[in-house]
Amino acid sequence: MLSEDIMIKRTLLLSLLLAASSLQAQDQTPPADNTPAIDSSQAQAQAPAANNADAANALKEKVDSLVSKDKEGALCFSCHMDGGNGNNEAPEQPKLAGQHAEYLYKQMRDFKSVDGRPAVRMNGIMNAMIFSIPDDETMKGIAEFYAKQEIKPAAPKNSKDPDFFKLGEKIWRAGLVSKGLPACSGCHGPAGKGIPAQYPALAGQFPEYLEVQMKAFRDGARANDPEKMMRDIVLKMTDPEIKAVADYAAGLR
Repeated sequence: MLSEDIMIKRTLLLSLLLAASSLQAQDQTPPADNTPAIDSSQAQAQAPAANNADAANALKEKVDSLVSKDKEGALCFSCHMDGGNGNNEAPEQPKLAGQHAEYLYKQMRDFKSVDGRPAVRMNGIMNAMIFSIPDDETMKGIAEFYAKQEIKPAAPKNSKDPDFFKLGEKIWRAGLVSKGLPACSGCHGPAGKGIPAQYPALAGQFPEYLEVQMKAFRDGARANDPEKMMRDIVLKMTDPEIKAVADYAAGLR
């Protein structure tokens, strides 16, 4: 279980985020009627020339403030820890290290309400944290940061059980023809490295996290898979099959 100190910090962070979002909504008032209109050509003329180096440094500072263990209140670090390798005491929070940047960016976008539409993925903490990230460029910067980190693989839980291991290996490599279940390796690769922008890397991920996500797809609690691909696949899987393949994926290197 998480220590009491970590739980208190997360609760305080979430409270601050919700308060900030409320203030932000209040501040977004329309300009007064007597505000002079400025057309696009005037705006361009008045805007200073962009300094690429300054912009890059500003983006780096934003990302560092969210991911660095040395920054007070770093939101991403509070759950995903140093370098995005997560916390063994809280495997429900996934490892982000080494994951494809395109996939991470998509997941962050799915947690965010866009143009008044509700978020595609619902999770109270993640929805609040992503709301606090100011723009797409910052989300992309966070995704690229974690993609460059080296994953510290999680340990499988039941690899010493030969029958359990063989079941996970069979589903991963060949699927189960009798059930019309395709091989996991067909999308995520033989070594679990995934395909950038399409399928996430799963090798070395916490098996508990993988199990929970597959069950969420099966139960309809998660529905952000393109063309319902994962939902259709896991509908054919039993709990033991899900657990076995999650454990096998965790052991891939």
